[in-house]
Amino acid sequence: MASTAAVAETAKKSKNKAAKKADGKTLVVVESPSKAKTIGKFLGSNYKVVASVGHIRDLPKSKLGVDIDHNFEPQYINIRGKGDVIKELKKEAKSAKNVLLATDPDREGEAISWHIAFLLGLDNEKADRIVFNEITKDAIKNAVKTPRKLDMNLVDAQQARRVLDRIVGYKISPLLWRKIRMGLSAGRVQSAALKIIVDREREIRAFVPVEFWKIAGEFSKLTGDKKLFTGKLIEKDGEKLSIDNKEQADAILKDLKAGDYSVANVELKERRRKPYPPYTTSTLQQDASNKLSFQTRRVMSVAQQLYEGVNVKGHGTVGLVTYIRTDSVRISAEADAAAKTYIEERFSKEYIGNNFFSNKKKDIQDAHEAIRPSYVNLTPEEIKDSLTTDQYKLYKLIWSRFLASRMAEAVFDGVSADIVNGSYTFRATGSKLRFDGFLKVYQTAADEDEGRILPELSAGEALDAKEITADQSFTQPPARFTEASLVKELEEQNIGRPSTFVPIIGTLTERRYITRDKKSLVPMDLGFLITELMEKYFKEIVDTGFTAGMEDKLDDIEAEGKDWQAVVADFYAVLKDELEVADAEIEKIVIEDEPTDEICELCGKPMVIKQGRFGRFIACSGYPECKNTKPIIVKVEGVACPLCGKDILVRKSRKGKVFYGCSGYPDCKQVFWDRPVDKKCPKCGALMTERKTKQTTLVCSNRECGYKE
Repeated sequence: MASTAAVAETAKKSKNKAAKKADGKTLVVVESPSKAKTIGKFLGSNYKVVASVGHIRDLPKSKLGVDIDHNFEPQYINIRGKGDVIKELKKEAKSAKNVLLATDPDREGEAISWHIAFLLGLDNEKADRIVFNEITKDAIKNAVKTPRKLDMNLVDAQQARRVLDRIVGYKISPLLWRKIRMGLSAGRVQSAALKIIVDREREIRAFVPVEFWKIAGEFSKLTGDKKLFTGKLIEKDGEKLSIDNKEQADAILKDLKAGDYSVANVELKERRRKPYPPYTTSTLQQDASNKLSFQTRRVMSVAQQLYEGVNVKGHGTVGLVTYIRTDSVRISAEADAAAKTYIEERFSKEYIGNNFFSNKKKDIQDAHEAIRPSYVNLTPEEIKDSLTTDQYKLYKLIWSRFLASRMAEAVFDGVSADIVNGSYTFRATGSKLRFDGFLKVYQTAADEDEGRILPELSAGEALDAKEITADQSFTQPPARFTEASLVKELEEQNIGRPSTFVPIIGTLTERRYITRDKKSLVPMDLGFLITELMEKYFKEIVDTGFTAGMEDKLDDIEAEGKDWQAVVADFYAVLKDELEVADAEIEKIVIEDEPTDEICELCGKPMVIKQGRFGRFIACSGYPECKNTKPIIVKVEGVACPLCGKDILVRKSRKGKVFYGCSGYPDCKQVFWDRPVDKKCPKCGALMTERKTKQTTLVCSNRECGYKE
């Protein structure tokens, strides 16, 4: 039995430990180190902010990790390599007087907080979860004052998505490995997205162009303003005119030569253009792709930097934009008021709009605002010197779109004139900007095309036809998807979530299911093959309606607390039967290797191009007897290294970025980040390079020179 003194000593230690803990700091756990740094500056010395560096628990990579026989229970493990992070979190939590979980305000963030709470032994019923939509001092301070319990509906919705995706990937992918080759994969959203791309290519290949002709005239007034304007032939005898061939076009031109032209009527009409809503994740991805030529991965990477915080001269580290993963176009009353104050002070009161924007679909995460600047007064130009080029471009896009959404409509004076010659009617249209409204800060390509002005016309006025032309055209097939248009299609069909679009496109490219042709996404033969197998044996997974319905069920788990394991069970019941049929019916498919002109220097057999886990490579066709392999080397034709005269090769950095290096490496270390061309700079004599943005520009490879054309 312990002595009275020993008991007293133990009690004293416990009391001291409790007192020390009470005097300790509040531990705040976030995901990223940069976010921790920004928040730490706002909270001060009574708080310790640490980062989990993303997920710390997940399903194992080496096996399915889902106990299908016991209600689909996930078998989470600590992620390999996160041991030191977990050890540090436990150490800090042990000495902290309180722990606050401040991960991102969405399903994924809620699940990360739940896993952290598990590892730290926190009570899920305790209010230790804080959320904020922007990383500003006021938002963080308010969040710390209003903690809540973990939202298990959010956690369960994420668990359902994770388990569903794991079952599809880990059940179908091995089947593809056995029947086709290693390294292939299928996915619940990935396979549906691939089918969309493949279906579009099928449409293009099946498309039969149809000939049609367009007739237009260049007209002018007989007196006064004789400026030329264009009218298009639209009707004959009051009915819409369709011209199918040259014979019809020639006959119409002959008729038109015989008559005179006059104005039948003129219609003046005010036209108003409403501004666009502020950005959601998907619309930001689309606009940044179209306007800035950013791939979706680049968009989200730069947006994350702006959200987590940038060191702005005179302001310190500032989270410049609100949370970047959102489906909502809602804006807080405070942000709306701040924007309208800025508009009135910067422009005038008449530029303030009163716009209402509604969300396209039921709003599970309406707690999130749209993507907007945290401080509207921090204009892109004011902080330009503190941002990288990419950060500035994307911030300017977000800032301009948000401000425009709070501004008044643009007003145009529109005019439409019908011009007649006998039974034929031409139509000329024009417009003049009366009030620019939101166009003062945000324009699209369509807006820039506005402003065709007609001369002042009156009914009955005779006109001079300077030239009447007929042009042959053909109907065009549907366009291939770009990243921007695919994101739009996925969103409209309710497939996946905007935060998943980036890895989907990346996976389809890495698996060589699709390739990029400039901006277009083109399915490869392997993509067609995988889609055909999925259509035949796993039709629900590639059916857009089924996939969209599953998204709705995941939303119901979050919104209504539905049983996530029941949703998974219903899905698996169908998948299980399909797996058995597919395994029995699919024969081994042999994909022929791509031939080359090279001969193996070891055995004399032809070399072929193979697809491996990490991409394409050249290998001996005599494998496995001969195991000779080599990388695929692409030479920049017609360009020699300016230092040593050897070939310039297309290479990839460790991070996958394409660059151009001398084949004489390591003896010659000449490198270009833009593609070199066989032309010397007229200013300094260095090689010129092609820089591709919206158009290709020739730029001197010598950065100190600065010459471009």
